[in-house]
Amino acid sequence: MPETSELHLAVALDGAGWHPAAWREPDARPGELFTAGYWADLAREAEAGTLDFLTIEDSLGPQAAGRFTGPDDRADHVHGRLDAALTAARIAPLTTHIGLVPAVVTTHTEPFHVSTSIATLDYVSEGRAGWRPRVSVAPDEARHFGRREFPLLTPENAADPAIAAHISDLFDEAADAVEVVRRLWDRWEDDAVIRDLPAGRFIDRDKLHYIDFEGRWFSVRGPSITPRPPQGQPVVASLAHAAVPYRFAARASDIVFVTPFGAAQAAAIVEEVRAAEVSEGRRLAEPLKVYADLAVFADEVPGAAAARKRRLDDLDGAQFAADCAVVTGTPGELADLLLDWRQAAGLDGFRLRPGALPHDLAQITRALVPELRRRGAFRAGYAQRSLRERLGLPRPASRYQMGAA
Repeated sequence: MPETSELHLAVALDGAGWHPAAWREPDARPGELFTAGYWADLAREAEAGTLDFLTIEDSLGPQAAGRFTGPDDRADHVHGRLDAALTAARIAPLTTHIGLVPAVVTTHTEPFHVSTSIATLDYVSEGRAGWRPRVSVAPDEARHFGRREFPLLTPENAADPAIAAHISDLFDEAADAVEVVRRLWDRWEDDAVIRDLPAGRFIDRDKLHYIDFEGRWFSVRGPSITPRPPQGQPVVASLAHAAVPYRFAARASDIVFVTPFGAAQAAAIVEEVRAAEVSEGRRLAEPLKVYADLAVFADEVPGAAAARKRRLDDLDGAQFAADCAVVTGTPGELADLLLDWRQAAGLDGFRLRPGALPHDLAQITRALVPELRRRGAFRAGYAQRSLRERLGLPRPASRYQMGAA
């Protein structure tokens, strides 16, 4: 891939930053984490850097220290979140260009409700909405709803065939949920709202369709209450670490966030993703856009980012590690890494997780982005209006429209 081709960048926002001690930084705003103004400021900063989109984390339980630990009783970590989709809808009118991609848990959430929520976000943002379906495996989160019991997932039982089948079922359920949502987005044809004053007709009833979805987990007739979103299909993104979620991404998503720890592993993962597309008989016209996740600590003074991370590690009492590579360095060093990985693996872009907010977000927008522009690897501004256009995804016709493929 030519080094001068445009690199795509997104940012993943979560609380005070991805380091659990980030809320204790001098420039952190822990008293504002649950305010609209805090999230609006982060979104405007990301937009000032002309990033493709931002994602907002969400879950059905309080933040936990590790993948298998479940809820913990630590009082020195940020616990609690605002609803990601509602937060995105609140900050949408305060931004103009950046895409907004909240996480929404599919496992215990009805797809009908998700479809209207994300379609509404697409209207409020005028075509900048996306959605990250998230699978919940936690027993404590299942107990919020009382409809089913989940086994506890641990490092020791992760390879157990019964546990593996359970996880596979959850991702199959999520794929069906996305399919239902996509059909509900298509259930109104684009020109179903006619607003014919002389005839006294607001809609053309012949252009509203039932989806009549019948599957193992859902039976949904439709149509939805919200007209077709401005993008037709808001962008669907998923996070994937292994074979089962790669297959889910191939079935259901437009973008997949992968979590390599080096350039060679990134290349191997891209090959796995492409193989999953073939094995799943990917029905969507476009191949998946593959973004690598990186947790980022950046400072313009050499060595300062690593020193800052060590100080945060000391405050937390543990070395920060993530499900992806953790990078410390200058914006120039980070630019070197991004371009090297992109060249070696054929990545479409990166989703950067700022270690501490707002510091590392500002380092991305005010130092990394200009460095990439100097190298001819990042655009000077926003050219496309919708998120789909910016990502090179065509606007699909409604599958129920007369004559649609």
